Amino acid sequence: MFGRRRRGPQEPSGPDPGQDPAQTPDQERLTFGPYDALDAPEDERVRLDLGSLRLPVPEGAKLQVEVDKSGPVRAVHLMTGVGQITVTAFAAPRSGGLWKEVARELVSRLRADGARVSRAAGEWGEEIEAVTAHGILRFLAVDGPRWMLRGAAAGPDEHSEARAVLLRDVVRETVVVRGPEPLPVRSPLPLQLPEPLADQLKQATAGADGPGAGGDSGTGGRS
Repeated sequence: MFGRRRRGPQEPSGPDPGQDPAQTPDQERLTFGPYDALDAPEDERVRLDLGSLRLPVPEGAKLQVEVDKSGPVRAVHLMTGVGQITVTAFAAPRSGGLWKEVARELVSRLRADGARVSRAAGEWGEEIEAVTAHGILRFLAVDGPRWMLRGAAAGPDEHSEARAVLLRDVVRETVVVRGPEPLPVRSPLPLQLPEPLADQLKQATAGADGPGAGGDSGTGGRS
């Protein structure tokens, strides 16, 4: 979906045989994302600037914008050929560890809704998969400096593996712009559409009963 990934000059081709294996994940975090804005790479990757997120958009993906009735953007979904990908950033404590708390609550909520839930070790820690009557959901998250980035994927069973790979690729290339302002822990970092997309969304919803109408341009709105 993204094409071939180019290796940077500082990026190792594999673990150093003389290196302590326990330090390999830390080394990878220096050369792989998701990135804090202060450590973002100067690469050729094109990312959509959403204010608190700089989001890579897979080739062929369309954007679906979810907005509150009061106006603020709630989420930007990537609609791909294998399913929906959503990346959201939240304010987190300096001590980190927010995903462990959120994951426990998420598993409980999914099971209460009747989903069959499994948990597995992933690239950044625990991943959660939920099989529902409407398809398969997958969640993962990364604890960063004063932020937590959560990725979610949804779609049919037939594309579950490809969708999981794409979700990790999107998360790995995302840049989080936390900002200096204090925010309550777990509150979503605010999203802001680039002006051309904001204008496109207004046009798509003009004349409708509310922000629930979608446009044919690939940018839809819903509440």
